[in-house]
Amino acid sequence: MGVRLEKGQGVSLEKSHHDLSQVTIGLGWDVNPNTGLLAKRGGASSTDYDLDVIAFLCGADGKVKDLGWDKAGKATLVNSDVVHFNNMKHRSGCVWMTGDDRTGAGGGDGDDEQIIVRLNDLPAAFAKLVFVVQIYKGREHGQTFGEVRNAYIRASDARGQEMARFDLSGGEAYQDCRSLLFAELECNPGGGWTFRAIGTPSPSDNFVDWLKQYL
Repeated sequence: MGVRLEKGQGVSLEKSHHDLSQVTIGLGWDVNPNTGLLAKRGGASSTDYDLDVIAFLCGADGKVKDLGWDKAGKATLVNSDVVHFNNMKHRSGCVWMTGDDRTGAGGGDGDDEQIIVRLNDLPAAFAKLVFVVQIYKGREHGQTFGEVRNAYIRASDARGQEMARFDLSGGEAYQDCRSLLFAELECNPGGGWTFRAIGTPSPSDNFVDWLKQYL
């Protein structure tokens, strides 16, 4: 089992100890039954919670450079430096999502969603990856992280060895929270990477509100 992190803590992932050729960032969660505004009205069940994990690929300055511009110069986020449900693979081929679990039940005891990162091959232009989790249409459905339990984000190396894990329980402190700045991976000046637990909540259910802080 990897290092269990508390909010604000980080751990160095060294190439000498781990195979960083392919790192899996796994996300899991459960939902308290019969929760959410629509559930209370008999219109939805706990499985209607759809949590999405999103990765921002940032440069050394901590900024996202490419937002996937169309011919009119409008940001589309397609073929951009933001990996999400509508842009599941980065053009470098080094970062991709394995799927979009819309219930939190698909992984059983395993991860519900995963983002794979080939850290050793990631272009040097990218020095930080930021991972955000949102409840899709959480505001519309009256859903918050207050009803989410057993949420976690973890990093495993190419051998499947868990390197670091950050557990986050919901509860009253997250009653108004519909997205989280969950964790980040940052390149160390001397080599290797640091996985850092953040756990900063937001009432927004749209990751774009987080993205604006990285432009």
